[in-house]
This record gives sequence, structure tokens and C-alpha cells, in this order.
Amino acid sequence: MARESESGLPIEPVYGPGALEGWDPAQKLGEPGAYPFTRGVYPTMYTGRPWTMRQYAGFGTATESNARYKQLIANGTMGLSVAFDLPTQMGHDSDAPIAHGEVGKVGVAIDSVDDMRVLFGGIPLDKVSTSMTINAPAALLLLLYQLVAEEQGVSADQLTGTIQNDVLKEYIARGTYIFPPKPSLRLIADIFKYCRAEIPKWNTISISGYHMAEAGASPAQEIAFTLADGIEYVRTAVAAGMDVDDFAPRLSFFFVARTTILEEVAKFRAARRIWARVMKDEFGAKNPKSMMLRFHTQTAGVQLTAQQPEVNLVRVAVQGLAAVLGGTQSLHTNSFDEAIALPTDKSARLALRTQQVLAYETDVTATVDPFAGSYVIEKMTDEVEAAALELMDKVEDLGGAVAAIERGFQKNEIERNAYRIAQETDSGERVVVGVNRFQLDEEEPYEPLRVDPAIEAQQAERLAKLRAERDQPAVDAALKELKKAAEGADNVLYPMKDALKARATVGEVCNALREVWGTYVPSDVF
Repeated sequence: MARESESGLPIEPVYGPGALEGWDPAQKLGEPGAYPFTRGVYPTMYTGRPWTMRQYAGFGTATESNARYKQLIANGTMGLSVAFDLPTQMGHDSDAPIAHGEVGKVGVAIDSVDDMRVLFGGIPLDKVSTSMTINAPAALLLLLYQLVAEEQGVSADQLTGTIQNDVLKEYIARGTYIFPPKPSLRLIADIFKYCRAEIPKWNTISISGYHMAEAGASPAQEIAFTLADGIEYVRTAVAAGMDVDDFAPRLSFFFVARTTILEEVAKFRAARRIWARVMKDEFGAKNPKSMMLRFHTQTAGVQLTAQQPEVNLVRVAVQGLAAVLGGTQSLHTNSFDEAIALPTDKSARLALRTQQVLAYETDVTATVDPFAGSYVIEKMTDEVEAAALELMDKVEDLGGAVAAIERGFQKNEIERNAYRIAQETDSGERVVVGVNRFQLDEEEPYEPLRVDPAIEAQQAERLAKLRAERDQPAVDAALKELKKAAEGADNVLYPMKDALKARATVGEVCNALREVWGTYVPSDVF
């Protein structure tokens, strides 16, 4: 009896030549590093060098996170990935009433350029690639990073890294939005223009399916809704007067890697092929780099369990292998204790060591696209592609990603799939080791890392000191210029940088934009 994949597609017990009857390798595959990039975006992939090993970290104060970053670098991390706390993600200062109880909990608290200076103290920003998981206030954190780099004597054209900056998926699956979609897209277009002129090596957006997957999206839904968001961003930039080849090479994507290796490999290959064709056929891209779907991968946090947490080491290794076999450009492997609390130093190191074992002790880096030509992988790639394209057509029929979001379409589809997964787990049809099968009578005790609640008071004290020391008239004047730009058509990043340099806080800058653009209130109308 055939099993079903995570996307609900049949998986046959045996595949043979008949599975690929009429299949054209030249059209479907091509060569590695060449259109349609099914086999990878670079000709040599990992045979020359492995993927970038990033570790996502950030908690408590900037001082604590800085110490963790230095440990990760010492252990061989090739790129930093910054986690921000919830108030920072929502554009609130640590001393705002709404921030109470959340300061430093799920990431590092950054309120001003003073905090950013501490966060990257002693870390050479001309040598480290930094990814920042920040969306609605992405422009602010990028500018703070640039300001700190300038203080180090590092010019903006030397900076490399990524801001997530993908607000559309926040409306769909995650919820850390601030402004309505229209001004949010305008802000993203301003970031594209600013970075092309000022920070040319920076990846201006990481269009994310990861959070949709964590909310319950199937692999086909994950790539369909992510690529639909990508199309919306490209249309926005083109409508703002940019040539597609001027910004598209700096676009990047962010996906999950689950334990279902075969479908995950197929998913990554299908996503590359779809994006290449969309960029070439719909947008007329001429530069091959505009057609390349470059992506970061994170192992599936939603699949980690608090029960028998050491088993997560196995899950993460399998998930990491799926990402590598699928051709990721960078990878974060989750720590085994993340279903319980923030990772300890030891668990974070083990997560990194998992990547290093894959890179240096296995032979998966010896050849490009090891599964190419496999009957099952090529058939599954075609099927995932077809399922994703069907969903993308439905989004288009609703008027595009933003219109579909306003109708609640993507959210509704993801929630329906999440409910299916929950039912299968509850019934035992879907086996989760240690949860509904192979349980222990009594779990072993585990001492998690805990964030000191005193951090909130410490951040409030830092903010009070900052406001007492700074030139308040200069801050007020800069915020006034920011609001003026937001009301008009000027690029808001230039006055925003002036305000942050004058030591305006993240909350003050976001509040200035809230006064002009308002805030988003979701509606469930689909």
C-alpha cells in the first residue's frame, strides 16, 4: 500500500523507468549552476567548499549574546545569525508597558545603537557574515549594524549578510507585523534601493517559508506561499521603478528541513526550478543570478520534542542531511534542548558539530546533487512542483499574495494542514518517537538555561541613561524628518539612519512611522 508524503502525495513502494516516462532531462534538470537550477545554483556546489554554517543565537542582554557569538566563532561557526526578543521584533522599547515580561526572552533586546555596539563588540564586521531575523523593523536593525560598522572603520560596501525583512509571511503565519501591507511593501522597496546604493553586498530580504512550515504548512504549501510572496516583492520593486536585474540577485529565501528526507530534497529542487522560470518568463530577468533561488535552511523546530530531548540530536542530523542533499547555501542546526528552553553552550556546540560531521566526515560533499536521476526523487520533484504551482495559481486568482492574505487564504490552508497533522499524531497514525510511541515511564531531569528576569530592569536603566545623555532636540528634529519622508515619497532609510545615529530608540522610530502609516489589524474573512 502506498504511503503519503507530507504534502499528501502518494509515495510508491517501488519506482522504475515508468515513473519518468516522457521525462526530458534537459528541460527538467539542466546542469548544476545553470538554468533552471534544479541541480543547484553553483556548478561545483560543496565540492569546492561546504555550505555556510550559521548558528542562530541571541538572548538576554547584548553583553550575554556577544559572549555566545564569540564562543560560536571560536568553535568554527562561519556566519552569525541574530535572534531578537519579541519587543524588538515588534518595534517596542524594553521599558514600554507592552514589553513587560518579554524582554530578552526569545532573543536579544536591542533598543538603540548603544545596544548594537555592545552586541558586536570585538567582532570584526568586515570578516563576519551576519544574518538578522527581523522583519517589520528590519530597516532599523540594518542601519544600526551599519552605524556600528562605521564606528569600527568598516565601510558599508564591505558588509555581508542578510536581513529577513519578509513581512508578508508575518501576516500569514507568525504575527510580528507592525504596519499595514502597503506601507510595509513601500519600506521594503526603500530598503532594496538603499542597499543597492549603500550596502551592495547585503542580501536585502530572506523570503521565508520556515515559519509557515512551523505553523503547519506542508512542503508544497511552504514553497507555494513563499514563492508567491517573492513574486509580490519583485512586483513591488519593479513598480517602484527598479530594473529586475538591479535587485533580484540579492534576494534570498529561507526554508525548513524536516525529517522526511526524500520529499525535502524534492521540495528544494522544485522550488529552484519554479523560481527560475518565474523570474525568466514573468519578469524578463536576463542576469542568471536573478533566476537563482539561493536559500538558508533551518532544521525543523516544530519536530523537536521535550520528551527524551536527546533524541532530537538524531532528528537534527537527519534534517540537516536533507538540507545538504537538497543543496542549501547555509544551514542552522537546532540544539537538542530547544523544545525545553534556550540552548545551553554545550547543546549549541553539539548542534554546530552536527554540521561539521556532515561536511567533513561524510561523502555527501564529494559530488553535486547526489540524487539527480533517481526515479523517486525526480518523480517527487515533479509532483511537489505541480502541487505548489496549483496553489500559486489560486493565490494569483485571488489577486496576488497581499490580496490573498487579506482574504485569509494562506492562513486558512496552513491551519487546515496543521489540524490534519495534529489528528494523525493524536491517533498514532503519525509516529513521534517518545511522544506517542516508545515513551519512558519517567523522564530524566534536565536543567535548562534560564534568562534572568532582572534584564528588563537593566534595559530600562540603560534607556533612562541614554535619554538623559543624548541631544534631545537633535533626536526630535531627526524624527520629524523621518515622518516627513514617510508622508511623502522620499526613501525613509536616510532620515531613519540620522535618527538612529542621534540615539533615537527602536521604539521611538517605529512610533514615528506608526503615526504616519498606522498599524495592521488582521481580519478573518476567507
